[in-house]
Amino acid sequence: MHSEIVVNQNVYNYFGLINKLKQTNSDSRSLNINLIRINLMKITSKIAAAGLGLLFIGSSAFAQSLADAKKAIDDEQYQKAKSMLKNLTVTQADKDENFFYLGWVYLKQDYVDSAKLFFNKGIAVNPKSALNYAGLGAAAHVEKDNSTATNDFNQAIALAGKKNSTPYMYAGLGYLLPVSGSSAGANGSNIKPADADAAIAILNQGKVANPKDAELLVALGDAYRSQLKSTDAYTAYSSALAIDPKLAAANVAEGVLWRYADNFDDSQKQFQAALAIDPNYGPAYREMAETNLRQAKTDPALYDAKTKEAAENYKKYISLTDYSPESQMRYADFLVDAKDYVDLQKVAQDLSALAKTNLRVYRYLGIAAYENKDYPSGLTALTKWVTQADPKRIIPNDYLYLGRLQIASKQDSLGIIDLRKAISLDTTQVDLYGEIAKSLYALNKFQEAGDAYHIYAQKSRLAKLTDHFSEGLSYYLAFSDQTDKVAKDKTFKPDSTLLTKSDSAFSYVERKAGKPIAAVVLYHAYVKDSEDNDRNNIKGLAKPYYEQYVQLIEAKGPPDDKTKQNLVNAYTYLGNYAENKDKDEAKALDYYNKAKALLPDDPQVKYYFAKKGQGKSK
Repeated sequence: MHSEIVVNQNVYNYFGLINKLKQTNSDSRSLNINLIRINLMKITSKIAAAGLGLLFIGSSAFAQSLADAKKAIDDEQYQKAKSMLKNLTVTQADKDENFFYLGWVYLKQDYVDSAKLFFNKGIAVNPKSALNYAGLGAAAHVEKDNSTATNDFNQAIALAGKKNSTPYMYAGLGYLLPVSGSSAGANGSNIKPADADAAIAILNQGKVANPKDAELLVALGDAYRSQLKSTDAYTAYSSALAIDPKLAAANVAEGVLWRYADNFDDSQKQFQAALAIDPNYGPAYREMAETNLRQAKTDPALYDAKTKEAAENYKKYISLTDYSPESQMRYADFLVDAKDYVDLQKVAQDLSALAKTNLRVYRYLGIAAYENKDYPSGLTALTKWVTQADPKRIIPNDYLYLGRLQIASKQDSLGIIDLRKAISLDTTQVDLYGEIAKSLYALNKFQEAGDAYHIYAQKSRLAKLTDHFSEGLSYYLAFSDQTDKVAKDKTFKPDSTLLTKSDSAFSYVERKAGKPIAAVVLYHAYVKDSEDNDRNNIKGLAKPYYEQYVQLIEAKGPPDDKTKQNLVNAYTYLGNYAENKDKDEAKALDYYNKAKALLPDDPQVKYYFAKKGQGKSK
């Protein structure tokens, strides 16, 4: 008992210190709060290990009603919500909904096994608990057990009753949970269309059961928004606000919708509207931070200011929620998106020092270490995550970074295997193909790089003309590698379809570019030259491209050293064509003289003048 009283007093002391520090303007405030936070989490971890939870704080610190617990969940104050709900499952052990909401918090925090434990306890209390069956369905969905998820969701709806829309809402939200179990799913675009459609269908059924359920309408809007169905999402959010003008979550959701449209002014207005309703509504600050970051990426002139503003808003969000490892990991997700790898490494190292930290921290340690060029530490951390975590929690980006770390550690063969795993794990994550293609290209795996660039260029909204060019270059270099094999193996036949793919990519760039690009024209010439492989009856497929390249380069004045060889290649091709196809000796001599002026020791130049006699070069 004595140790419990000591811990109790320490917790109050730490809360008091944090509150005092928040009221100061000291430059060291953030550092001091962080240190206090770490110590506070260590204390609460010890309490949890002793089976005490935070129940000792009692009603004097936290209200103990289910309504207050639900408000804490909506505010994303998950530690506070768990404390209250654990108390309620003891003081009101006959109410199945207490067990459901406690399980839901665990599910939001990526503790699926704990979530299922409490959902099953709720069913033990009430075998007809629609909410807890909805919870089990959500847990099964997170674990990719689609059959069990469908059965549990159907059971939840069957038990819900005609006017009880809440089980419908949580079944719909269950479909919106991403595979990782993170609570960020509905705010992103990683929801699969089939899951979104299932959520929309079940939420619309709930809407029929209770048309006045504003929270369900927000969930319906999230489902529509995940598939970029903006009009439907806006209608749902507006309807929610018409029913409950004080629903801050609806304002925030509408603000996110405007962010998707890059309408940052209206987005911020909605977040401010939410804060006018509840100045301490943490999710509004989190979404403001995400909006700041998106705006930073769209406007280089605002990048530094908006990135800084994003960090400040996210820290405000953390201060209004809790300093739990789970909230810190959500901050780590934000830092990954913001590419702030220095702070990411600090946050991840702090988390790894805590007892019983979620294993996911090693993902962040691996990413941060790779970006900060600490490859040994990164490889150790990410290997631990990939090998020890539940395979259902591994995402393509994990294998992407593991492959990079292996390659940086001179383990190229292993790196290639994991890069390919990243590709095969989820083909819908098309934005990853650009990163994978770059890594494969750097390893001279040109055909695989070309394939990855092709998928990225065709399917990703982030693809640029340079990615189409890289696709063409990769396929051309892959063909060149194969032609080199012919010298060693006369029976080997290069794959001419690589040239066709390269030609198509370069043609696309030429059509879309506002003006001719010398590098594109040159490599397109190389492709056409390779296609025209009958040297006894050359068709001149590359001739117009080489002529255009010559015009582009000569218009710029004297070439630099890097360009000289490319220009000589063009001159000697055109000179050879003039001599052997057009039978125009004067024109051929002119081209070879230009080539000789740039690189007199070029093998083709020396061969031509040796054949013709040195005197003819004057």
